[in-house]
Amino acid sequence: MLKGAMKIKLSVIAAAALAVCAASLLVGPRFISPFHMSGLEKEIVLSIRLPRMVVSVLMGLGLGASGAVLQGVLRNPLADPYILGISSGAALTAALGIIAGLSFWGIITIPLLAFAGALITGVFVGAMGWKRGGFLPERLLLAGVGLGFLFSAMLMLLMSVSSDEGLRRATLWIFGDLSIADWSVIPYGLLFIVLGFIIALYRAKALNALILGDDLSHSLGFSPGRERFILFIAVGLMTAASVSLGGMIGFIGLLVPHMGRFLVSADNRVLIPLSAAGGGALLCVADLIGRTVIPPVELPAGIITALIGAPYFLYLLRRRDVLGI
Repeated sequence: MLKGAMKIKLSVIAAAALAVCAASLLVGPRFISPFHMSGLEKEIVLSIRLPRMVVSVLMGLGLGASGAVLQGVLRNPLADPYILGISSGAALTAALGIIAGLSFWGIITIPLLAFAGALITGVFVGAMGWKRGGFLPERLLLAGVGLGFLFSAMLMLLMSVSSDEGLRRATLWIFGDLSIADWSVIPYGLLFIVLGFIIALYRAKALNALILGDDLSHSLGFSPGRERFILFIAVGLMTAASVSLGGMIGFIGLLVPHMGRFLVSADNRVLIPLSAAGGGALLCVADLIGRTVIPPVELPAGIITALIGAPYFLYLLRRRDVLGI
């Protein structure tokens, strides 16, 4: 059972997250009053701002929850969803589609290419990390880092030979361009992110055991290899769908779980949903700042999360007790 103080903290965090979501609908280059909306303002809210807010929440949910899971699975406080190279694979296939001008599936062509690239990369990383009937954290980590460097080099090569317009569009997407958010890209992203989140939440107790070490988790009745496999599938689904929805957003999966541990609890049964809610709220804030700070120019949300996250991350590095898991 949750203690009284923890319930209060969770209630405050939930209320703040809802307030941020509401603000992202009403605040922008043009403030829209919820009590007096014209036909044009209703169209702006329903067709532009609402799908953008939904995409922000879904991406933040997936990245925040994935970060909490990975930091436990790899027993590495600096792990985040991008450390496995999945995002690099998605970025490479998406950039290839953007630069080549592919549009055979309409507006969802680039998200589908990104999702396919992320899944293929996830399968490859999983195969490299599998040994003796289970995933080994060190092998997963090294495989992800190696593939991430390889795909980043290939991406830079691809962008260096692209046209100016293709380069600009690819760059915006890589840094998290939520301006392409549309209702048509949401359903499949929602499906895979929610599915991965449910799997991760269902295995949260096993994740708590994994953090204690393989021997102790085995003595508690959990199979470390099996649990890592299930949790890796959950992370792969959430990360792949998140990146495909709006590009690469850094620092959310790294920072939000640490903030959750510091403010509330390190118990993954609480931390995973808290990281999901915090990630969604943080990305909504970043998107809101990006489209209002210097109108009519929009800054990619990934740039804002880096500007917010990097200083706080350096602060966390100074607090070694906060980094422990």
